[in-house]
Amino acid sequence: MRKFLAIVGREWKAYFLSPLAYVILAAFLGLNGYVFTIILAVLNEPGAPKDQALLYLFANGFTSWFTLFAVPVIAMRLFPEERKSGTIEVLLTSPVTEAEVVLGKFVGALGFYLTLWVPSLIYIWILRSNAPIDLGPVAAAYVGIALMGGYFISVGTFASTLTKNQIVAAILSFGMLVPIFSTGLLDYLIRDPKNRDALSYVNMWTHLEEFARGVVDTRRVIYYVSATAFFLFLATASLAAKKETP
Repeated sequence: MRKFLAIVGREWKAYFLSPLAYVILAAFLGLNGYVFTIILAVLNEPGAPKDQALLYLFANGFTSWFTLFAVPVIAMRLFPEERKSGTIEVLLTSPVTEAEVVLGKFVGALGFYLTLWVPSLIYIWILRSNAPIDLGPVAAAYVGIALMGGYFISVGTFASTLTKNQIVAAILSFGMLVPIFSTGLLDYLIRDPKNRDALSYVNMWTHLEEFARGVVDTRRVIYYVSATAFFLFLATASLAAKKETP
């Protein structure tokens, strides 16, 4: 456990030693702040449904789109950076398993992603001072954000094990995420109830809306956790295969 936590801490701190982390943070805060000003303007309109504030904040599309574009950038350095600096051999020959390395890097990257959302707590405080906000749906919304972020980062982690180049890793990650992200959107185009029900399981837009309403459906949780575990398994297998390659 100590070795695993050491990898997590090392990975999380490494983000803040790179200018890229601050670029991502500044972009996120700027865009999220702009979205929040729009939400406030809507809520200030006469007759605006103040009880829909959380839906505006978490299910406005910004969260999904930002995650789609930011995660490949966040995850692209996980293993290519180790290969570039020559520390991957030291890491893989140390007394840790490939699974511990993958999980440690994954949790470190996820920790950075969640760190981006910490300032948004200020928005909750502002909304609560102007409208009745139940903290239950707030907690559920953050659970949804964490689950979706973990899923996407697991895909990025797998992509980063496939190449030595960070840019290629980002492109691979984005290429794998786009079908995952877009498949759920077909839910809005298909009229057949059976097909729509099937696609609703992977429609992340609907999932975020449910979480923002305070609905934590175990089917959604199982979907995200199992998909995340699957891609982390692929990342571990990929890393083990490269370790055995002379």
